[in-house]
Amino acid sequence: MKLITAFFRLVRWPNLVMIFVTQGLFYSALVHPFYTGNEDFHNSFNSTHFLLLVISSLLIAAAGNIINDYFDRNIDEINKPGKKIIDKLIKRRWAIVIHILFSVSAILIGFYIDSQTPVFWLGISNTVCVLLLFGYSISLKKKLLAGNILISLLTAWVILVCFFCFYRSFSCTHCDPFEWQASLRRFIRISFLYAGFAFIISLIREVIKDMEDMEGDARYGCKTIPIAWGIPASKVFVAVWLAVLIGMIGIVQFYVLQFGWIWSTLYSVLLLIIPLIWVLRKLFKAQVPEDYHQLSTAIKFIMISGLLSMLFFKIYS
Repeated sequence: MKLITAFFRLVRWPNLVMIFVTQGLFYSALVHPFYTGNEDFHNSFNSTHFLLLVISSLLIAAAGNIINDYFDRNIDEINKPGKKIIDKLIKRRWAIVIHILFSVSAILIGFYIDSQTPVFWLGISNTVCVLLLFGYSISLKKKLLAGNILISLLTAWVILVCFFCFYRSFSCTHCDPFEWQASLRRFIRISFLYAGFAFIISLIREVIKDMEDMEGDARYGCKTIPIAWGIPASKVFVAVWLAVLIGMIGIVQFYVLQFGWIWSTLYSVLLLIIPLIWVLRKLFKAQVPEDYHQLSTAIKFIMISGLLSMLFFKIYS
């Protein structure tokens, strides 16, 4: 039982749950409305293909978390001495074996989906994601901004990979071409809006985590933003992105309010904008790792709240 618990901690199961929920919400709130009341709609990327896509996403993320912890063993001795798993609970060779099994499985699933659907790039995409996460673990995470941007892009990709798979598979016979194109454009805008949100909120959290882990990172030669620029400049960097995110959410809510989406606006103000303003205020008062850990936890809550807002597109569709 202790080994099983250690395994779930190693793959960071809460992050995997978030990926599962994100892609599930995307399907139910943004894709499924296309089916509703439209007998002429066709989608060659069916629910089985989507389930396989989700599984491959989870396998890639789990493999990435494993290899990241594998190469972070020494840093974790300083930053997270009580949370070390590899070497302490799971042997290094088993960590590598599981990483390889998960990575290869995800890549094979991608190529299988390619062979069964109009999607032709998922196998290559999954391969690239695996290689990027491996590169992040051994080198990129230590380089200025490169690691932060990579993780943020991969977070956005969790949404975009679903979008591209479905967008390429949609068709509609006997549909009004103008209405159909308008529906597709709406689908594109919403998908990229959430991908943009995922990118920005992830970038903010990555930099805040770097502030929290600054001591261990500095000892092992990492060139993270707090180490290279200093804490004050890092706080300004995060504050700018927080302001951009607050402004973006505010503009979107002003737009949807014109369509009577009152509950959506209220939700966004209470669970997104106000918490982001709280993070912005607390950011400049933060001094010790515990303060940054609190901010990181708050950002994760905001991320979850933002993704759950997809449900409003199902409610109001």
